[in-house]
Amino acid sequence: MSENTKKLFLLDAYALIFRAYYAFIRNPRINSKGLNTSAIFGFTNSLLDVLNKENPTHIAVAFDPSGPTFRNELYKEYKANREATPEDIKKAVPYIKQILEAFNIPVVEVEGFEADDVVGTLSRKASEEGFKTFMVTPDKDYAQLVTEDTLMYKPKTGGNQIEKMGVEEVKKKFAVDSPEQVIDLLALWGDSADNIPGCPGIGEKRAKDIIGRYGSVENVYEHIDEFSGKQKENLIRFKEQVELSKRLVTIRTDVPVQFDEKLFSKGDPDLEKLQPVFEELEFKTLWEKIAGKTIKNAVQPTLFESDNETSAHIPSRTNNATIKDIRHQYYLVESQQALDSLAADLSVQKEFCIDTETSALDVWNNELVGLSFSFKKGEAYYVPVPKKQEEAQKIVGRFSRVLKDKRILKIGQNLKYDYLMLKRYGVEMQGPFFDTMVAHHLVQPGLKHNMDFLAETYLNYTPVSIEELIGAKGKNQKSMQEVDKHVVAEYAGEDADITLQLKDPLLKELEKYNLASLFWDVEMPLLKVLAEMEYAGVCLDIEALKSFAQKLQSRIDKLELEIKEEAGSDFNVSSPKQVGEVLFDKMKLDPKAKKTKSGQYSTNEEILQRLKERHPIIEHILEYRGIKKLLNTYVEALPKLINKETGRLHTSFNQAVVVTGRLSSSNPNLQNIPIREEEGREMRRVFVVPDDDHLFLSADYSQVELRLMAHLSGDAHLLDAFINGKDIHTATAARIFKVNLEEVTSDMRRKAKTANFGIIYGISAFGLSERLNISRKEAKEIIDEYFENFPGVKDYMNRAIEQARQLGYVETLFGRRRYLPDINSRNSVVRGVAERNAVNAPIQGTAADIIKKAMVAVAKVFESENLKSRMVLQVHDELNFEVEKTEVDRVKEIVKKEMESAVSLKVPLEVEIGIGQNWLEAH
Repeated sequence: MSENTKKLFLLDAYALIFRAYYAFIRNPRINSKGLNTSAIFGFTNSLLDVLNKENPTHIAVAFDPSGPTFRNELYKEYKANREATPEDIKKAVPYIKQILEAFNIPVVEVEGFEADDVVGTLSRKASEEGFKTFMVTPDKDYAQLVTEDTLMYKPKTGGNQIEKMGVEEVKKKFAVDSPEQVIDLLALWGDSADNIPGCPGIGEKRAKDIIGRYGSVENVYEHIDEFSGKQKENLIRFKEQVELSKRLVTIRTDVPVQFDEKLFSKGDPDLEKLQPVFEELEFKTLWEKIAGKTIKNAVQPTLFESDNETSAHIPSRTNNATIKDIRHQYYLVESQQALDSLAADLSVQKEFCIDTETSALDVWNNELVGLSFSFKKGEAYYVPVPKKQEEAQKIVGRFSRVLKDKRILKIGQNLKYDYLMLKRYGVEMQGPFFDTMVAHHLVQPGLKHNMDFLAETYLNYTPVSIEELIGAKGKNQKSMQEVDKHVVAEYAGEDADITLQLKDPLLKELEKYNLASLFWDVEMPLLKVLAEMEYAGVCLDIEALKSFAQKLQSRIDKLELEIKEEAGSDFNVSSPKQVGEVLFDKMKLDPKAKKTKSGQYSTNEEILQRLKERHPIIEHILEYRGIKKLLNTYVEALPKLINKETGRLHTSFNQAVVVTGRLSSSNPNLQNIPIREEEGREMRRVFVVPDDDHLFLSADYSQVELRLMAHLSGDAHLLDAFINGKDIHTATAARIFKVNLEEVTSDMRRKAKTANFGIIYGISAFGLSERLNISRKEAKEIIDEYFENFPGVKDYMNRAIEQARQLGYVETLFGRRRYLPDINSRNSVVRGVAERNAVNAPIQGTAADIIKKAMVAVAKVFESENLKSRMVLQVHDELNFEVEKTEVDRVKEIVKKEMESAVSLKVPLEVEIGIGQNWLEAH
C-alpha cells in the first residue's frame, strides 16, 4: 500500500461495544460513581488502536438505529430470541457518541437499515473513489463484502491479535471460491444469534461442503435430485426458509447514504471537549495516551519556608472546586531543633498521618528517602533521611516514641508498606491504625483503592502524580533519591495531607454501612499480623529445589517423547496451535472442535479435560503442561526471589485486592501453588524450617465452605452430617444415589464431592457434566437429586439471590458486602454471573473473615505469652507456623482453640493440625 493510498476505516459500533462489554463481564470496570465503563473503555481502546496503529486518512462509525429495520419487515422473528441489551450498554452509548464527537469522527445512522448495511454501502462507494476500506468489526457476516479494496479488520482482544482478512483469507476461512459465497453459506447454515433459521440439519461443516460443491443456494436447488435422505427432504421442505435466510443475511449495498470524503476525513481530537468526558469516566491513563499529559488541577507557585532557614518556590496544587483560597503549607524539616519540635507536636496528637518516601516499591530492595507527617488539614512536614543506613536510622529513631505510642491513631494509605519500611530502619510502629486503602476496600470492594482515586472521589482533588517527579516507567525513570528535596517535600507533604483528609469521610462510610467493627476488630489488627509474617518470611531448601527441578525436567522430557510417539509426528508440544492441529486435524479426537477467531483450535484445560477418555495423549498433554508450569513458575523462579539480606522468601499479602475479602499474595503468589497433583504436593517439601530447633506446623480448616453452607442454609441433612462427624461426601452420595452409607462406592463419592463444591459456585448441569465427564442428562439428575435431598440449600440460594435483587448486595456473617449491580439485568448471561456471586460471596467471604479473625487471635496470644514461634504463611483456609520445638504443644493448643472458636456456627469448625520438618510432612 503506497503512502498516498486513501484509507477509510468504518467501525461497526454495536459489534465493538458488545464485544468490549462482555470482555469485562467477570471483572467489570466501575468508576467511583458506580457507572460501568467497560463498554466505553473497550470501544475507546479499539478506536485508539485504529487511529494510532493504522493512521487512517478517513474514518466513520456506523450505529444501528432504534426501531425496526427492513429485515424485521421480511421476518418478524428476526433477532427475536436475542437477550435484552444490558442496561450498562444503553448507558454507555451516549458517552461513546460524545467521545466520537470530541474526536471529530462522524456517526452514521440510517433509519430502517443496520450498521452492516451502512458499512457495506459506504465501502462500495469509497472503492469507486479509489479508497482502501477497512471494516472494523468482529462480525463474520462482513466477510461477504470483502474485495481487493475492502478488507475486514478485527481489533485485538484478550490474547488475540489484530486480524485483517482479505479475499484469500476469507476463501480459506470459509472454504469458498469467493467472498460473495459467504451469503449462500450463511443462508444454509443459519445464524442462531440473529434467529436466522437456515436449513435444519445443516450446520457449518455441511454448509461448507454443499456450497463448495454447488457454489450457490440457487444451484443447490437446480441439482436437488443429487441429494438424498433427510438432507434432501429438509432442503425441499424448507426451501422458502432458506431463500428467506439468504435475503436476511445479505448485507445491502444500496442504502440511501452519501459518502462524503470531506466529512469522513480524519481530524484532530478536540481536547477541551474530550477532557470533561474522560474526567467523568475516570479514564486517566487513556487521557494521558491522547493528550500526553495528566488530567490535573491548576498549578500555582507558592512560597514555603523550610525549617533550616532556607526557602524555595514549590508548585502547590489547588483544586478550585473544594479548597480554593486555602494555602497549603508543606514544611521541609531538617534542623535538629525542627526535628525535636515536630516529634513533640506529634506526641500530643490524638492521630496523625505517616507516609514513607522510598527509592523503589519493593520493601526488601529499597531505601528510605524520607518521612512525611500530617495532623492538620492543609499542613504537612517532610523529613528527608540520609542515604547511609546508620544515619538514616538515627533520624527515624527520633520519631520512635510517637510511632510506638498506642494512644495515638496512625493513619496511612497502604500502612503495611510503611510499617515494614520503618521496621527495616529499627522502629516497630504500634497501632491503632487507620488504613485508607483497606477502609475503602471494605466500603467499595469492586473499585480501585489507590490514593489518587480516593482523593478524586472523596475530596474532588487530583494529587501530583509520581510520574511528574521521577518520569514514566522505563530507562529514564529517576529514583526518588535523585529528586530535589524541596520538590519531594511538596509531593510527600501532599500525600500525607490528603490521606489525613480521607480518614473522616471513609470512617463515616464504614459506620454508615455497619462495617466499623470488621474494620477496627479484624482488618486493622490483621495489618500488623500480615506485616510481621512478611517480615519473617519463610525458609526454602535450595538443594531440594534443584533436585526437584531436575526430576521435573526429566519427567517433561519423557512426556514429550511419549506425546510425540502417540501423535505419530514430531511437533512443538508447548505450542497450543500445533497441539490443536495434531489433536483435531490429524488425530480427529473431536469432530466438533472449532477454531477460535484467531484461526486456531482452543486446547485449554477445560476442553482437554472433556476429551481425557478419548486417548492417552490428552492426559499426557495435561500432565506435561502442569509440570512445566510448576517448573517455570515456582521451582526455577523461587530461588531468584530469595532475599540476599535475610536468606528467606518474603511474599506480600494483599488485604485490598479480592472482592470477597480473601487474602491474596504476590511476588511470589504462594496461593496458587498447584498442590492437588503429586508433583504439586511435592513442592511443599521445599518449604522448611531454618534449623533443628524448629518444626513446621500446618493448621487447616476442614471443609469450611461446606460447613458454612450448612450453617447458612440450615439444611437438616447437612447439619446432621457435620454435627455427627460423618464424611460429608459419603453422606451426600448416600442420599443422592439412595443407598446406605456402607454401599457408597468411590465413584459415587467422587460425583457427590464434585456436586458439593460445585453447588457453592452455582455449577450448571453442563458444568458438572464437563467436570465429571458424564452426560448432561446424568449431571442434571445428580443436581436434581441433590436439591431434592438437601432442600435447605436450594432455599438458601433463592434467598441469597432475592436479597441481592432487593438490596443490590449480599453480606457475610460479619457484614462484609459484595455489591452486585447486574443482579436485575434483563440479559441472562450478565444476570447469571451476578446470581452465582450472590450465592457464593457470603460463603467465601465469611470463610475469609473467619481465618482473618483466627490470625488476629492467634497472634494476640503469641504476643501476650512472648512465644518465639511465628506465623509465616496463610494459604486459603490454612495457616502455617515456624515453631520452636520447646513450644510445640502450647502452639498446637493455641492454634486449634483460636481457629475453632473464631466464630460460633450451627456446626462445629474443625481444624486439622500436622507437624514436620517441612510443609509437606506437616500437611
